[in-house]
Amino acid sequence: METASRTEPHLLVADLRRIFGARLDAVVAYGGRPSHWSRTLALVGSLTMDDLTALAAAAPAWHGRGIATPLVLPRVEFAKALDAFPVEYGEIIDTHTVLAGTDPFVGVDIAPADLRRALETRTASHLLHLRENFIEMGGRPTMVEALVRESAPGFQSLLRRMARLDGTSIDTPLDLAQWAAARAGLDARIVSDVLAVANEPAPAVDAVRLFPEYLDTVEALLHLIDRWPVS
Repeated sequence: METASRTEPHLLVADLRRIFGARLDAVVAYGGRPSHWSRTLALVGSLTMDDLTALAAAAPAWHGRGIATPLVLPRVEFAKALDAFPVEYGEIIDTHTVLAGTDPFVGVDIAPADLRRALETRTASHLLHLRENFIEMGGRPTMVEALVRESAPGFQSLLRRMARLDGTSIDTPLDLAQWAAARAGLDARIVSDVLAVANEPAPAVDAVRLFPEYLDTVEALLHLIDRWPVS
């Protein structure tokens, strides 16, 4: 967990405090570097229609400052849904930075069996998405490049969750590629190229040429997850 600095999300925090008052338990940012958070989560004591109306009224000002609409959840609802969304919520837990309140994830664990099952579903969906969209796009290079760029962050998330299932928390693309080669038997070069597409604004990677190997790598990952033992 990283330490928050004074950035644009503090405007969001002020609005959330105004709307929820003492019902605001915690606000966390996740999904990026400390100065480039892409998403936020607010955990609250309760969430009413009046709250939703107030949030909707505040949203245009957030968007005008480049702040994405936060995910707002009652804290009890979040805790109960850990088994339903172990991949998505696991990413939040592992990459979060506290902006307000106390760290809400201390002592929170995701069951390995829930994570393995969700990873299999998500990876199968990722593979189907790549195949179907390639067909839909008629194999046109510019659209295939866009497909690789749009899907690469999801692939990175799957690998990070897989490493977590293996008992390892990984922060950097280099470490993730090395883990994928050593523990998952994937080609480190291919994984590194996909992660470069996910993390670099102008990666020196030909996404169109990469696509067939990327597709094979996702298929290999799916087979691996299917056989992965869970104690």
